[in-house]
Amino acid sequence: MLEKYLQERGLKPVQLEEDKQQSRVYAHRPDFTWEGVEVTRYKPQGDDWEGTVRQVIIGYREETKFHMRYFEIAPGGYSSLEKHEHSHAVTVIRGRGKVILGDKVMELKFLDTVYVSPHTPHQFINDGEEEFGFLCVVDAERDRPRPLDSAELARLEADPVINRVVKTVKVQMLEEKR
Repeated sequence: MLEKYLQERGLKPVQLEEDKQQSRVYAHRPDFTWEGVEVTRYKPQGDDWEGTVRQVIIGYREETKFHMRYFEIAPGGYSSLEKHEHSHAVTVIRGRGKVILGDKVMELKFLDTVYVSPHTPHQFINDGEEEFGFLCVVDAERDRPRPLDSAELARLEADPVINRVVKTVKVQMLEEKR
């Protein structure tokens, strides 16, 4: 990842270290992108998410102990249903959506803030008609997300409220057959 970053920007390792010490502003654009920040797929691969992009605003070019990212979910899209050892904080800045947080489903709107504690199953869903975007702050050094095991998934899907909202590969396949 570091080599790709350096190559794309024409930097050498020494320049990157010097660059990390520089304060800067990433200007926000009306389309919810930031000047100098790349828009990428939510995850490099996987079939457990749909219609989601991300931007790492702070963390790749700065010497920080945290990363600040912006995620945007298109109408009908969703993030992975996952859990991990690290916590993170999410603040909605565009549109509306839903979050599955443990065994609850909650509606989210502008400036609502979510704390996702370690090991809590969670998924962000856009069931609206406009983009749903949020800032997400996490530790720079963190574990990889993990999918739920079959028992955890069965427990969530047994709840009728969650079952109507949750998006998984299995649910996707059922919807496609209809």
